[in-house]
Amino acid sequence: MKSNSNHSFFKKGILMLFLLSISVMSFAQTKVEQIDELINTYQEYGKFNGSVLVSDQGKIIYKKGFGMANMEWDISNKANTKHRLGSITKQFTAMLILQLAAEGKLDLQAPITTYLPDYPKAAGDIITSHHLLTHTSGIPNYTSFPKFMADESRTPYTPSDFVKKFDGKELDFTPGEKFSYSNSGYFLLGVIVEKLSGKSYEQMLEDKIFTPLNMKETGYDNHGDILKNRATGYEKEGGAYINSRYLDMTIPYAAGSMYSTVEDLYKWDQALYTTTILSKEYMAMYFKSYISAFGNADYAYGWAVGYEKIGTSTDSIYTIGHGGGINGFNTNISRATSNKSLIVLLNNTGGAPLNDMTRAIRGIMHGKTYDMPKKSVADAVMAVIEEKGIDAGISHFNSIKDDETYSLSEREMNNVGYQLMGSEKVEEASKIFQLIIEENPTSSNAYDSYGESLMKLGKKDLAIKNYRKSVELNPNNQNGIDFLKKLGDDVIDLVKDVKVSDAILEIYIGVYELQPGFTLTVTKEGNQLKTQATGQDVFDIFPKSDTEFYLKVVNAQLVFNKNDTGDVDSMTLFQGGREMIGKRLEK
Repeated sequence: MKSNSNHSFFKKGILMLFLLSISVMSFAQTKVEQIDELINTYQEYGKFNGSVLVSDQGKIIYKKGFGMANMEWDISNKANTKHRLGSITKQFTAMLILQLAAEGKLDLQAPITTYLPDYPKAAGDIITSHHLLTHTSGIPNYTSFPKFMADESRTPYTPSDFVKKFDGKELDFTPGEKFSYSNSGYFLLGVIVEKLSGKSYEQMLEDKIFTPLNMKETGYDNHGDILKNRATGYEKEGGAYINSRYLDMTIPYAAGSMYSTVEDLYKWDQALYTTTILSKEYMAMYFKSYISAFGNADYAYGWAVGYEKIGTSTDSIYTIGHGGGINGFNTNISRATSNKSLIVLLNNTGGAPLNDMTRAIRGIMHGKTYDMPKKSVADAVMAVIEEKGIDAGISHFNSIKDDETYSLSEREMNNVGYQLMGSEKVEEASKIFQLIIEENPTSSNAYDSYGESLMKLGKKDLAIKNYRKSVELNPNNQNGIDFLKKLGDDVIDLVKDVKVSDAILEIYIGVYELQPGFTLTVTKEGNQLKTQATGQDVFDIFPKSDTEFYLKVVNAQLVFNKNDTGDVDSMTLFQGGREMIGKRLEK
């Protein structure tokens, strides 16, 4: 009996263990199914097209491709599809620099003129490699120069020739004083790598990182190379895709020239837990937080480090990551070392909401709540217009605008209107702008767009009426005032010449965070205040009063806000019917 009892208990223990294993497997499978449903929904709604990899506890739990790598030939994205990485390249450049430092060939705190004697001494003698690595050098960001993309992006350069595009410009601030994202700094780091190694930046990547880590599907993206499984980059225009603009890859260079696959980036992630290519001492320097950068994130060497929200919960997890954006591609890599998890998203249709996707995936992994994507009202309406005409499109708009499964964006609807105008369907565009006004009756931009369509239709009086309404709602709408002048309207009552003292302008200089990873930087040249959004050009802003400013190139306004002690602690951006408050990060 005793023996049988033990045998029975033993079988029961096996059964319990078996059931537990099934439960764990089922739970894990559910997470994978949730991730798959999430990404499939993003792809279905036209908000993601690319490759995904997720790992947990160092093991891959999900990898898959979505949509097309090449739309002309109906070639699907897969886990081994090669995508351009954009600024994810920076972490590899930083690794090469630290390897040189570990070898005793470079002092991170030495002036860069130590290694680049031809660099202008006034700036080069006070800038260090550390400054370049942490975006604290003050060197102006070349991709933000006015008309840079239009004038320079198609022209091939040698690294030494391209440095001349920015090395003579005045520094934006004293090196080390603050953080200001600069592709110029990482471009220079590539030049330093070549100078100290005697090899090309491309060859150093291959010799020091890709070959040792067996990253055979990763490299420097030369336009002339034949690359198997290379994704084509696309951009969305209305409800359709177009080929992205050409970019000569000598321009991004060490700041953004690489391509890779999600599978190779997993190899990269795993290697960073070891000392295979860099010692423990320097690996600690690699990931160390040096300066506040993107709101809740700090900047290390080529990485943003800080706490990232888990789904829609209040919980967060410490991550090491970076995003990238380059013509036709946007990318994100997010590592959480506490559970050895990794999320890699590589998209080849431009601006996918990768941060939202990453946050949702982490929510799934941790069993927390998360947001599913919503369909775009604008995309759905445009599809109906193209198939059945404007009346059917308007009817569809009214049927879905309040549906919880859809998101209604004034900006996206405005784009539909302008796409129709671009196709010479001005009457249809006019009706779309009317819809926008009905939904956003206090939007200056909506009346401005409607006024433009009326002007094109030759309805002068109605155009004047709507432009005047736009300026009434937003007295700083210079675009509206300019068109009223063209229409022969007397705008003397609308034009105001306001002057603000230099002392007041000075107090507005700083960086304002509108949302994580997206800031407005305010600078001053002479008596002209300027602003620059993350990844965009620099524009002049003009005063309406001591605290209110407007842009002439777009219909947008800025209001600087003071706290109880009289210090400027935030700004409010008014654009496209939206109001966004940006907290001041630094002066």
